Amino acid sequence: MKMDAWLLALLQALLYLALAPLLAGWVGKCKARLQNRRGAPLWQPYRDLYKLFAKEARMAHTASQLFRAAPYIVFAATWLATAGIPLLSTDLPTAAMADIIVIAGLLALARFFLALAGMDTGTAFGGMGASREMFVSALAEPAMLVAVFTLTMTAHSTNLAAVVDFHLASTNLLRPSYLFALGGLLLVAIAETGRIPVDNPSTHLELTMIHEAMILEYSGRHLALMEWAAQLKLMLYGVLLVNVFFPWGLARDTGIGALSLALATVAAKLLMLGAALAVVETVLAKMRLFRAPAFLNLGLLLALLGLFSHVILEVGA
Repeated sequence: MKMDAWLLALLQALLYLALAPLLAGWVGKCKARLQNRRGAPLWQPYRDLYKLFAKEARMAHTASQLFRAAPYIVFAATWLATAGIPLLSTDLPTAAMADIIVIAGLLALARFFLALAGMDTGTAFGGMGASREMFVSALAEPAMLVAVFTLTMTAHSTNLAAVVDFHLASTNLLRPSYLFALGGLLLVAIAETGRIPVDNPSTHLELTMIHEAMILEYSGRHLALMEWAAQLKLMLYGVLLVNVFFPWGLARDTGIGALSLALATVAAKLLMLGAALAVVETVLAKMRLFRAPAFLNLGLLLALLGLFSHVILEVGA
């Protein structure tokens, strides 16, 4: 029995919305356990979102309509970018929008309005966070594109669904270029999602904040949308890593059995990735901002090594 393709596409988009807070809660729970703390329950992010949606959204007198509209634009753009990445199956009518250039453009749109919202009220911390966000993204975006282009050159397509289909049909996934690209994308994912050592998502020190500094003036449902968008971005990079580099278990049709197996496989891979992220954030401390370029340049270097090794070892051969 096969599920309707458009219904499955809608289900996949809703699954991203439902599972993104759970992934953030899982990382927090693993960090607490590694630090010998009990920690908040796995569903704590859902409670936080519920409380924020129930509260009144207040705005500063100096804020414009852009400040009010930014949370909706950031959330919608991030959700669209996330929904474009194959989660359970590659046989979807929305696979056409799963182009890496389109996804990067949607993320850039969300980042642009997030930075504008941070500067809109005229506070010092908002402007500082916006400038730091643009600084980090200017170094992270090239590394992300180069890392993913290494895979797309193998499949001869920038469409992620086509790349995953190619890898599922291929028996040779242990390429040196993939290892370099994976290392580069891991560093980019840490920086883009605001995790330690580049940023600390739970910090309250204004002088060290990047993402949190831009949303200090938000409250109520506006803050809930911003937090949900950040969780979706973490989910995006997590699925991008586990489904593009490790596509085993992903369904190539819309059969119920294949989809159930794909859901269980993706969940297991995300749990392992979340646990690994918790270990990294436990053993490392947040670096100073002026060291972030070296961190991201290493990611770009790894991505370039992956691209060059693909050209030399595979195309040249």
